[in-house]
Amino acid sequence: MAQYLEFRQARCKDCYKCLRECPVKAIDVQDHQAAIIEDRCILCGHCTLICPQNAKVVHSENEEIRRLLASGKKVVASVAPSFISSFEQKDFLAMRLALAKLGFYDAQETAIGAQAVTEEYRRILKEGTMKNFITSACPAACRLIQEYYPKALPYLAPVDSPMVAHAKIIKQQIPDAHIVFIGPCIAKKREGAECGLIDNVMTFEDLKEMFDEKNIRLDEIVHIAAADEKQGVNLSKLYPISHGIIKAFDVVPEGYEYMSVDGPDRCSDALENIEHLDHVFIELNICKDACVNGPCSLEIAGGSIKATSDVRDYVNREKENATSGEPLQWSLDLKAEYPRVRNSSIPPTEKEILAILRKIGKLTKEDELDCGACGYATCRQKAWAVHNGYSDIETCLPYMRQRAESLSFEVMQNSPEGIVILDSDMNIVEINTKGRELLDIYDHAIKGKPAVQYFNPVEYMNAYTLKKRVTERGLLLNKTNRYVDLTVSYLEGQDVLFGIMKDVTESVGYERDIQKVKLETLATTDEVIKKQMRVAQEIASLLGETTAETKVALLKLKKTLEAEEKGERK
Repeated sequence: MAQYLEFRQARCKDCYKCLRECPVKAIDVQDHQAAIIEDRCILCGHCTLICPQNAKVVHSENEEIRRLLASGKKVVASVAPSFISSFEQKDFLAMRLALAKLGFYDAQETAIGAQAVTEEYRRILKEGTMKNFITSACPAACRLIQEYYPKALPYLAPVDSPMVAHAKIIKQQIPDAHIVFIGPCIAKKREGAECGLIDNVMTFEDLKEMFDEKNIRLDEIVHIAAADEKQGVNLSKLYPISHGIIKAFDVVPEGYEYMSVDGPDRCSDALENIEHLDHVFIELNICKDACVNGPCSLEIAGGSIKATSDVRDYVNREKENATSGEPLQWSLDLKAEYPRVRNSSIPPTEKEILAILRKIGKLTKEDELDCGACGYATCRQKAWAVHNGYSDIETCLPYMRQRAESLSFEVMQNSPEGIVILDSDMNIVEINTKGRELLDIYDHAIKGKPAVQYFNPVEYMNAYTLKKRVTERGLLLNKTNRYVDLTVSYLEGQDVLFGIMKDVTESVGYERDIQKVKLETLATTDEVIKKQMRVAQEIASLLGETTAETKVALLKLKKTLEAEEKGERK
């Protein structure tokens, strides 16, 4: 299957905006990356317009077109009438000359084909055989009906699009012509490939790229009025604007209510309710404001409103300059078939949907929040996507948040260390069970209250002032008479202070016991020395120098013990 649209993976991650906006959910999200589901996509191009990262890539056929132009074959351009707005032109002459500079054998307006389509619409409408009538000019709208609203197929006009009709006219005029359609639409790429009459499709963005390569400036091309420039008015040049197809009729056939519906949501609403309508003519355009706002239109000041005005002015000028005469007639077979199109999606059973919903914590109907954060309008649509492999369970944000909060809560509350989190104003943000125990806090409404009401947060204040980690070892907590090693870290991204208290009371007690034993040993040693000195004085005459040596030895022992004690204290 040909690929016309794709994503830049490096720039598309954890957004889901395209999925939320896609009218047919033709987006596959796996491993946090989005990709087009080819057989579901109607190529409306809406995702290219709303993507905040410009991660969508429309495949260009410029290389093939360059080779075709260089081949010496008769390459004819069929240019969509919305060129007037995108390239900000007053007429077609400059565009025709510019395309000749690129190597095109000829260039014509697709509105010629639109005029033939309008006449075919008129013929069918006058017959009055169709309960409702949906125009077939927008290929994305046709695909939407074929794939997603088959109940509307009986109402879809069995008529070629203006592009295909124009291609048939060109082939009548120049049998060996190779045709390149140029317009603002991505869906035309698939239609062109499937109809068999179009060699390539070029978007307005692609054409601008070619003009820039050759340094062709439309506003610098000299306008030379041709002798046969004046002819009958072609109202079908209004096709690219909203209500344009309806206005293409000089007089609308009786028996129908005429209305224009544009934008993906409004199109879906109209098609969903088509069977409730009776004798309604619906001009259907997937793009809001119709083709002048196509996904590959060139941006102009004033947007689609200005573009609509430009197209109207173009037709009005033609009316002013037109000569009288009958409209052109062609002997063409414009009959088209629009068969039902099926994609590879598999509808899950109710049991399978419920099983998936249970995996994301949706145990009851009340659990189905239908928040749309995952890109799908309902939790059941999300389950459908998971069933088909288009989405991961992990993209259910409420479920993942609940899971993460539950896990982090359990880890924090069951931590063997006391944890106290303060904000930059030294108010308590969070405290775990061990922290409450060490600080002797049993107030359940403690969150948000000043820490100073419960303990001295001096170490937290130091950490916030220095914007770095502060550690205090053997800190005595007066309320509980416990000793802790306190480490306070400043988390800059959250602007909070994260404190961890390790209970070291037992080790501090053990050291104090050792200290006591050493002090008692020193006292005993000192007493022994005193006693020995008294004995030594009594028997000095008998021991002589031996007494002095005993004193020296005992004093050395005392000094050794004292030195060890001082060293350990350091």
